Amino acid sequence: MKTQTLNVGLIGYGMAGRTFHAPLIQATPGLELTAVVSRDADRVHADLPEVEVLAKPPALFARRDIDLVVIATPNATHFPLAKAALNAGKHLVIDKPFTVSLSEARLLRTQAEEAERSVSVFHNRRWDSDFLTLQALLEGGTLGRVVSLESRFDRFRPTVTDRWRDHHQPGGGIWFDLGPHLLDQVRALFGMPKAILLELATVRDGAEVDDDFLCLLEYEGLRVTLQASSLVADPTPRFRVHGTRGSYVKFGLDPQEARLKAGELPSPGWGEDPEPGRLVLAEAKGEGPEGRPHPGLPGDWPAYYAGVARALLHGTPLPVTLDEAMDVMTLLETGLDSYRQGRWLRFRESRPIRRLHGH
Repeated sequence: MKTQTLNVGLIGYGMAGRTFHAPLIQATPGLELTAVVSRDADRVHADLPEVEVLAKPPALFARRDIDLVVIATPNATHFPLAKAALNAGKHLVIDKPFTVSLSEARLLRTQAEEAERSVSVFHNRRWDSDFLTLQALLEGGTLGRVVSLESRFDRFRPTVTDRWRDHHQPGGGIWFDLGPHLLDQVRALFGMPKAILLELATVRDGAEVDDDFLCLLEYEGLRVTLQASSLVADPTPRFRVHGTRGSYVKFGLDPQEARLKAGELPSPGWGEDPEPGRLVLAEAKGEGPEGRPHPGLPGDWPAYYAGVARALLHGTPLPVTLDEAMDVMTLLETGLDSYRQGRWLRFRESRPIRRLHGH
């Protein structure tokens, strides 16, 4: 593109659009938040007085000055909105999950390729402090050959809400809410697994959709456990990783979400996590059984939209590619098939990233 600024249109101004996408877009050089599609113009203008508010998505798609459309709406609407945006010739960012089915994802990929438009999915937790720290430990071989990884994302939300996520509809439930985060992180570390086993549960009083899951992924010489629940009041480890040279354990969530919810905007020191992990290494002398604190690398959610801007303006790779988003959709859907059939399901093609295993 000739222009050095991309005009962005955001669809949806609920939790995701207001808390995550709008502030991060505004903080990104090369992107300008030009219009928001929302039924509540007063709410948008209270935060963004200079931004135009449109009542319906077709009005945004008809705007020739809009280069990039960001979809931050309920999961079941991702496919029809993305299809219409691509028909209008727009580049796309879609909040996770990409779609609610693998077949929808395949149709969008084909449409994007034919239209020569860029599509990326907002897998922002690749830029969490704890994940970047773990990634560096594995790339450096600090833990040796990793044999076990546990990744948990727990909350204590005992009251069922009237939000769409708590209703029985396509894309509802915790598997499609938190599963994409955990699956994308593991795929980024180790590639695609050999097999998957998923157990879903509905544990809260009055709940009608899954609000607890346990997922196992099988790799060569490595077992990955992913868990998320809405009924965990006592803190659990965010990561627990064991290898032939030692272990790494991290409690506490990356602080960027809480800072955005509090109204903070990205600034120096923005992604620093005040709670270090614990590193226990076999060859470390003078350390007790608890090991030593291991400070985390700073998180960097702004890197996602900075990468999108570079890709559209300068032709660099997208920060989350369509192939990577398709892998996550494959994992989500095969996991559901595993739960329905009550057994492990194997993948036809396993693509492990062996350099992160210590091989």
